Order: sequence, then structure tokens, then C-alpha cells
Amino acid sequence: MPLKPGAPSPVSSLPNLRDLGGYRGHGGRVVVSDRLYRSTDFRSMATADLPTFESLGVRTIYDLRSEAERTALPDPALPDVADIHLDVLADSETAVPANLQQFFSDPETVKMASRELAGGKAADAIAATYRGMVSLPSAVRSYRGYYQGLLGEYDGPSLFHCTTGKDRTGWAAASLLALLGVDKDDIYHDYLLTNERLIPALKPIFDDFAAAGGDPDVLLPILGVDPSYLDGAFDEVRQKYSDIEGYFVAGLGFDDAALTTLRDTYLVSA
Repeated sequence: MPLKPGAPSPVSSLPNLRDLGGYRGHGGRVVVSDRLYRSTDFRSMATADLPTFESLGVRTIYDLRSEAERTALPDPALPDVADIHLDVLADSETAVPANLQQFFSDPETVKMASRELAGGKAADAIAATYRGMVSLPSAVRSYRGYYQGLLGEYDGPSLFHCTTGKDRTGWAAASLLALLGVDKDDIYHDYLLTNERLIPALKPIFDDFAAAGGDPDVLLPILGVDPSYLDGAFDEVRQKYSDIEGYFVAGLGFDDAALTTLRDTYLVSA
């Protein structure tokens, strides 16, 4: 049975985990449920929730983080689950620390962050990162690998994640939903659910930042999502490839047959 789009996480300790199923897409079909999951990393997953997570039947995890992030917090070793590393931002000149809570609790770092991130500079930097997720060579390689996997190179159900499950993961979800013909409003709805589900879970980071002398509002552009960020990625797609199908074919190197396969695989009759 199709889920209600944007259904809450089935794993309580992973609040930003969600199934992409239920959205109406190309030809009136809907995105299949129980096959595609997006998430944060697994640092917050309670041991007691592991059986619930395993009940999702995930067979491939696409880890979109950097090598440093993976080293700091490896994905859990799960039986019969392939762990595929796709370093989206390997070619980026900027890097976000893997352990934000420790990073933003250091007083000297807080002073620097308050100065460097104020006045909209953080939002501008993140918008530039979203453009890079379309055009950076490492991003092209990584998202091509992600789609190759979804097209059958690896078994599903599939889960993809980065650290907080909002930017690299956000583009993985948004581009996929767009290719499946999901309406723009629904794509942005799924994207913005992160603000409802992730931000409350990150309260300790905001509290540590404030305790070290910072203004927690400065962190919102970094730890949350904004429609303008996703706008930047889709605008980069339009400038370089005309539309999302052009991104898939000319940008990522697939053909029209692969697009048809993607839709036939992940869309079902309503």
C-alpha cells in the first residue's frame, strides 16, 4: 500500500529518515513505497531501534559523505547490506567538519563562525555548494554511481545519506523525484521536511554554540534547509542542461532508455 507522502520516520531515533514513496509522478503513477529511503548518518540510532531499521529490508546504503566523515563515523556493518561510498564533494574547496557538535562548542571556533557566517554569508556559501553538487566532477561521478545503483547495479531497497541528510542527500532525493515526474511543490515539500524533523534533534548543537558565546540563529542556514538552496541546484541544471532530463542524459551520461527504466522501476500504478 502506498505511503502518505512524507510519512514520519519508522525509526524514532532517526527522525530525518523517510521513505520517498507516495508522491504522484510521471503518467499519473506514484513513487513506490518501501524501496527508497533518505536519512542522516547513523550516530543517533538507538541500539533498541536496530531491529526496526533492519525490518525495512535495506540492501544497499549509498554514503555520500567525505572520507573524513566516514572515518570519524563509519556506517554500521549490517549483514547482507552493500555499503557504497560516493564522495560528492571531494572536489569542493570547502569542507564541513564531520563532528559539528564538537566544532561549534569550541569558543574560538564559535567566535570565528559568528563572524564568518553572519550577514547571509552562510546561506550564500551553501547555495554555491548546491550548484557544485550539479557540476563538480566528483558530484557528477557520485550521482552517476548513485543512479547506476538504482538502475540495478546494486540490490534494493536502497537508502542514501550524508551526515545530516539534508544537502547531498537533499539533491539525491530532489533530482530523483524530479526525474520521476513529481510536482515541484511536492519535491520542495519533501526537502523542507528536514526543518521539522532534523532541527529539533540538533538542539544540543545550538545549545553548545550559545553556551560558547555564539548566536544560535547564525547556525540555522547551516543546519537547516531553505528553498533558495534547492533553487540554486535546479538553476544550475537549467543553465547547463536545460532541464532535469538533460542533467540525467548529458550531465550524468545516461540515455533515454535508462530514464524509462528508472521510471518503470520506481513508479507504480496509483
